[in-house]
Amino acid sequence: MNKFATSQIRNVCLLGHGGSGKTSLAEAMLFLSKATDRLGKPSEGNTVCDYDTEEIKRGFSIQSAVAPAIWKGVKINILDTPGYLDFVGEVKQCIRAADAALIVVDGKAGVEVGAQLAWEYATEAGLPKSIFINKFDDPECRFRKIFEQLREAFGKRICPLFIPMVENGAVTGFLNLIDLKTRVFNKDGTYDEGLIPDEFKDDVDTYRDMLLEAIAETSDELMEKYFAGEEITREEAVEAIHQGIIDGSICPVICGSAGKMWGVATLLDTINESYPRHTAKKVEKNVDGDVVAIDKEAAEPAIFVFKTVADSFGKQTFFKVMSGNLNNTMSLKNLRSGAVEKFGHIYEVRGKKTVEVDSLACGDIGMIQKLNDTATNDTLTNLDMKPYRMTEYPEPYMTMAIRPKSKGDEDKIASGINRLRDEDKTINFENNAETKQLLISGLGDIHLDIITTRLKARNNVDVELTKPKIAYRETIKKRIQVEGKHKKQSGGHGQYGHVKITFSPGEADGLTFTESVVGGAVPKNFFPAVEKGLVEAMQKGVLAGYPMVNLAADLYDGSYHDVDSSEMAFKLAANLAYKELVKANPVLLEPVGELKVTVPDDIVGDVIGDLNKRRGRVLGMDHIPGKKGYQILDAEVPQSEMTDYPIALRAMSQGKGTFGYRFVRYEEVPANIAQKIIAEAGTEE
Repeated sequence: MNKFATSQIRNVCLLGHGGSGKTSLAEAMLFLSKATDRLGKPSEGNTVCDYDTEEIKRGFSIQSAVAPAIWKGVKINILDTPGYLDFVGEVKQCIRAADAALIVVDGKAGVEVGAQLAWEYATEAGLPKSIFINKFDDPECRFRKIFEQLREAFGKRICPLFIPMVENGAVTGFLNLIDLKTRVFNKDGTYDEGLIPDEFKDDVDTYRDMLLEAIAETSDELMEKYFAGEEITREEAVEAIHQGIIDGSICPVICGSAGKMWGVATLLDTINESYPRHTAKKVEKNVDGDVVAIDKEAAEPAIFVFKTVADSFGKQTFFKVMSGNLNNTMSLKNLRSGAVEKFGHIYEVRGKKTVEVDSLACGDIGMIQKLNDTATNDTLTNLDMKPYRMTEYPEPYMTMAIRPKSKGDEDKIASGINRLRDEDKTINFENNAETKQLLISGLGDIHLDIITTRLKARNNVDVELTKPKIAYRETIKKRIQVEGKHKKQSGGHGQYGHVKITFSPGEADGLTFTESVVGGAVPKNFFPAVEKGLVEAMQKGVLAGYPMVNLAADLYDGSYHDVDSSEMAFKLAANLAYKELVKANPVLLEPVGELKVTVPDDIVGDVIGDLNKRRGRVLGMDHIPGKKGYQILDAEVPQSEMTDYPIALRAMSQGKGTFGYRFVRYEEVPANIAQKIIAEAGTEE
């Protein structure tokens, strides 16, 4: 196994819309670099990066994968990510480990939402970006149209390096704007170079001027050359593109066909020559946001865990060497747990295949097995430092109740989901004591479907998902005076308790209990029993059996028996009085939350209309500083109306919309809706 220095390592994250061809491009890069001996296809289920059973069955990526390719002495760690929004957690963790982002765009479909989101994710992470326009062998592709879309979406930093050579409506090769030569591709992905024919000179001049303008802006010296009409050498151009990629002033565009391997060698050359190494950014950030110097020669290594796989074969911990060099004689301390972990066996991973290595240089990516006290987002080092900045995952709001199809499998569900949560930080799991349901939350319906499928495959437990119950409450709106008398004679000592209570709406959440009894009608030693009886009774309301809240009770009169009265008798009497609350205009209350929705300007009206249908109240809206073309809406929406909101918002916004939701308070349910809830509660009893 070859050893690679930091200067020979590139970490590239493939991003883009679902179906744009990220996995196919990774496959082509691996095959062309001879990392594999065959060109796999996602449709045939034989690719390196889509090796999970569910990925093979469904025909698309659902998890990220690492696959290194060696090209002209440089190790390129390819980080292939899913395109579907349900698996954005996988995308975020690969972005955290990458040093550059390659956004794959479908040449037929154009700039889709997934490409725009990929740009946002990479920009937020401070990653250099480039674009590969895929499927350019298709006659329906039009480079000019796609390029204009890219410039409109991302600005003038979009810089062409290669443009297609189209003859008689078909792509026959590519025009190299740096070397001013043609590249005509062979069946094996290699290419032959030649001079540019005269009929393409106008196109070349147009796009080359864009390239030179972008290059010139990287330095004053090149700017002077550009305006003076002097020739910019190939070496100067390559170095300028390299610097422009690093500082974000240039986003190079390459086009090709992953399926035919057209343009893939060109892409690999560009990654080799122009993509940054890990040390290019010079610093990382810790959990407090402070900078931490990247020192490839540090005496002790520091690693960051960006991904965990916890399947039936055991636990695999994927990490990046952030500083120093790691070898298999070392032990490192986990800065979160304090555990000391031995790195006796470290691996390089290509899809599902592993190769043991002795060491990894600063910036490289590796895997270690069976680290029981280490999880995703952990930092391991013997240095005196704070942990590295963690990956921030989206909050899962798609919540369903989950239950086993066979009785007694609840423990299997809990243990299985906890293992899944080790590898997927966008899963939430809760045992709701009030509704007596197990609740599972994910990023969408496909995500939840994958979770249930994996529970079956890994833990042999069949489950079904149902709509979660809402934790309603009950209260009263009217003041009434009632009495409750418990009297029972069954031989010997009897039971006797008699209370008169004034019930009224209370200020506190629970019970506000007072006593205004005079003359000893009810002895003081029975007051606690009356209060306790009411508290216990309030666990079930008089309308639909939901807990009673905001209740004030004043014990103002009653009677007792010297022999037959007891605490139990007065508890039962209080319970009888409580049942009279059905006369106090009881109402149903529902949880209402604050919703903050971030959406593009052009669909604000649609979102407001949808919120109105969900009984929501829009409180205000405002533009977001630094995010042009987006607004944030503040609203209050009942929790019962939010069950399918993740799917609805995604459909309305084509995936561009995001939201956050938190419980605020309880409010009265409208009468017509309350009747349905009460009727449903009656059928469940």
